[in-house]
Amino acid sequence: MRPMASAAVLALTTLVAPAQAQAQAQAQDVADGAVAALSVRLFPLLDAAGRDPAAIGRIAGTPEMQRVLSARRDRRADCGTDLACRAQAMLWSRQEADALRRAVVGQTALPAADDGVAAQADREIAGINMIVRTYALGAVPTSAIDGPGTVSPLDQQTRLQAADWLAATPRAGSAQRLDPSIDYALALLDVSDRTDAIGHEPLTGGANAAAVTRAKRLDWQRYRYGAMIVTGVGPEIDGERLSPFGKYHLRLAARRFAQGDVAFILVSGGRAHPRATPITEADEMRKALIERYGIPADAIISEPYARHTTTNLRNASRLLARIGMPTTTDTLIICNPVQSAYIESAKFAERNRTELGYEPGRVVRRVSPTELVFRTSNQSDRVDPRDPLDP
Repeated sequence: MRPMASAAVLALTTLVAPAQAQAQAQAQDVADGAVAALSVRLFPLLDAAGRDPAAIGRIAGTPEMQRVLSARRDRRADCGTDLACRAQAMLWSRQEADALRRAVVGQTALPAADDGVAAQADREIAGINMIVRTYALGAVPTSAIDGPGTVSPLDQQTRLQAADWLAATPRAGSAQRLDPSIDYALALLDVSDRTDAIGHEPLTGGANAAAVTRAKRLDWQRYRYGAMIVTGVGPEIDGERLSPFGKYHLRLAARRFAQGDVAFILVSGGRAHPRATPITEADEMRKALIERYGIPADAIISEPYARHTTTNLRNASRLLARIGMPTTTDTLIICNPVQSAYIESAKFAERNRTELGYEPGRVVRRVSPTELVFRTSNQSDRVDPRDPLDP
């Protein structure tokens, strides 16, 4: 059953929509820096197409896509001002997704991960559907720390109306010219204040600037391990800056780093626990290593997005590749004995395959109850907006 929009929202729709359409016809497209950054992070393939009018023309111009896009426009139009219906109409069916993938595959200039353009297109289309279902249609998020949170029915209708309008308001460099669903998904995250995925960009600047500079001139062969990955254990109490286990992890890391055979300490943990916390775990871990243990700032790499143990390792692999660590270089994973045993287990390997679609690296051997030797994988570069807070 479709939820009814409030009378106030429907009245506003009736009054504003014609005037808005007229103004849009006269105005120039404008760039939105925040949404543009979010688009690049979540949808690198579709975003690149959006910034290339010729590519959009080729994708949208095939007879099959012309039929698909026309049917999608008609589906939205049939909904009138029913916001839940219009959200449902933004979803890509299996047949529509297949058609878009086929149209995109031939565009060789578009970016893709190691598994190719088709696989990346599938991930991005699935990401749009995931965002719409979670942030517009009320689907329960995969994890309690994700999603839009609890909002009143009126607030939810306001968000849906704003997202619907934003998706129809031209944005420079947008893939709206192909289909509004991409910008609709971005707008849903924006109006829900869940733009976590761009909260620390660029990762090679800011807190990581000194480490990145050092990495550029580093002789990696001098070190037995390129990095020590310190996994997060997010606090569960509001205002708690480091969890008890997090403090233990840092003591382990400082002691191990003192041996001198590890090039960098990489701390990994985002704004995850409790839900919607403003505290970034990696920032707090970095601060404690510097202030409590005297670790030089240029020896610490901060990975501030990971929300799960799976993405601790995936994001660490990505970031180490970005700063130039050779792919053949071993790393260490440092954490408490319970988490360490879990990371080494078949259960964790299966979780990676289920949630990520691959394993972000492999455990080479165990050194101690709290130390694992780990070899990163380039499969970790695959961007997956099905987790829109940390793709």
